[in-house]
Amino acid sequence: MIYQHKTLEIKPHITRWLNQTLSNKIQTTTVVAIENILLPPAQIRHYFEPKKMQELVESIRQHGILEPLLVRSINNEMYELVSGERRYRAAKELQISQIPVIVRQLNDEEALQISLIENLQREDLNPVEETEGILQLLAIKLNLEIQNIPKLLYKMQHEAKHRNTQNVLGSEQGQAVLEVFRGLGLMSWESFVSSRLPLLNLSEEILIALRQGKIAYTKALVIARVKDKEQRQVLLEEAIAKTLSLSQIKERLVSLTTASSNDDRHPSLKNRMSTIVRLLDKSQIWDNPTKRESLERLMEQLQALVSEE
Repeated sequence: MIYQHKTLEIKPHITRWLNQTLSNKIQTTTVVAIENILLPPAQIRHYFEPKKMQELVESIRQHGILEPLLVRSINNEMYELVSGERRYRAAKELQISQIPVIVRQLNDEEALQISLIENLQREDLNPVEETEGILQLLAIKLNLEIQNIPKLLYKMQHEAKHRNTQNVLGSEQGQAVLEVFRGLGLMSWESFVSSRLPLLNLSEEILIALRQGKIAYTKALVIARVKDKEQRQVLLEEAIAKTLSLSQIKERLVSLTTASSNDDRHPSLKNRMSTIVRLLDKSQIWDNPTKRESLERLMEQLQALVSEE
């Protein structure tokens, strides 16, 4: 398989935003030692599909790296990778010592913008990585710790629902958030808060499936409503194995909820028996001859029942 690097097809408004970012930036094309290229501390991608990675490795083994990686200069000898991590990892695996790069002078925000946009446009990111990448971009843009960004967004959501724009929404921070989402052109900030931030609170098994691209985030959010861990795992595995539609997953969720409700109203016989034994132990039935005779008859019936093959 010949590796063909996708041409970036960026929407017009994103093109303008990217052009503004890159305007008047010094750019050079050269070859550098791969050992002089470092991965960024805030990486957007965490999962690389093994089959696609192996195909890329084989392609580079046969044809070399057909498109330079994008890096930014840290000092005279070291560079930080901005985009092209799959090619970088493949070259590492093949022990290639020198690789072609485009060097641009970029600050932290600019580098993250380009990395995020490139990955999003090539559909390389899963929903969790996309969410984390946008949060990283907002953190740099607003000069805040990343864990404070969801709090800010939820405040904005609260204000919007109550039609109050005097606090966060009308502030410089609020306007900066709006600018980031307008520039990305992927979704509104409201949609991000309601549909993407909840992904960060999903259980580990669902997050893993999302990161590996095995299930859509809309389906994952529905599966996450199942409270019982074992039932949730079974439904997740079934949804992946059978490629269940969103409506089919919702139908199974209704069935599980109904079954759980019935279990609450009709406890299992085993639980009922345990309850009766505890009550008998505390009762005064042993001192009442009539009740004791009735109990003896019931015990004989129960003993005969459990003795049957």
